[in-house]
Amino acid sequence: MAKGKDVRIRVILECNSCVRNDLNKESPGISRYITQKNRHNTPSRLELRKFCPYCYKHTIHGEIKK
Repeated sequence: MAKGKDVRIRVILECNSCVRNDLNKESPGISRYITQKNRHNTPSRLELRKFCPYCYKHTIHGEIKK
């Protein structure tokens, strides 16, 4: 049997401020976190405040495409 669409999917969260600073080459890297979300409860893109080791502060990390 083939598995159907899973309810819980793995998502990648990326720092929004590092992405903006990457254009200016000020940031040494981009902070990314891997987490899971429930597809039925959260159909929109996930945004969480996480610590960014490159910005040295808590910033908003948004869901990106794989």
